[in-house]
Amino acid sequence: MPYLWMKAFHIIGVVVWFAGLFYLVRLFVYHAEASLEPEPAQTILKKQYQLMEKRLFKIIAVPGMWVTVVMAGGMLTLEPSLLKSGWLHLKLAFVLLLIGYHHFSKRLMRKLENNTCTWTGQNFRAFNEAPTLLLVVIVLLAVFKGTLPLDWTTALIIALIVSMVASIQLYAKKRKRDQENLVEAVSQ
Repeated sequence: MPYLWMKAFHIIGVVVWFAGLFYLVRLFVYHAEASLEPEPAQTILKKQYQLMEKRLFKIIAVPGMWVTVVMAGGMLTLEPSLLKSGWLHLKLAFVLLLIGYHHFSKRLMRKLENNTCTWTGQNFRAFNEAPTLLLVVIVLLAVFKGTLPLDWTTALIIALIVSMVASIQLYAKKRKRDQENLVEAVSQ
């Protein structure tokens, strides 16, 4: 029974952690794009986004990460035989990448706060796709364990990457076209 409680809270932690990471980088997009606004809107928006980013990171993303990691450790303590599974080693490697992403996001947050970040909203939109790919791979490994069909999984991941890149590019073109239409409408 303790194993199931830990598993339940592990899943809850994962959901909270990913929610925090997804929204945090979305805030980075808005924060970066606030630089395009005239004053005093730019300063007001940046200050508000900094506050939202800090709270989201400290109150949602960090606790979600810790609950996830601690509960995973507890499950492995109760079922140490899982450590002999190759799929788990691969899953843990992707989790380490996710933890790296988490800490790199904190670094970007500090750069945004100090006005030293050179990333654009478009860069952050692309960066925001990484946890989606990690989530897909980690969940597939957890569900299929040693029976994950790698040929189908590889095809799925490639299709996801292509669709994400295409979506980002199409959205960038739409935003540019909308901006040009707005400039044209204002000039008339």
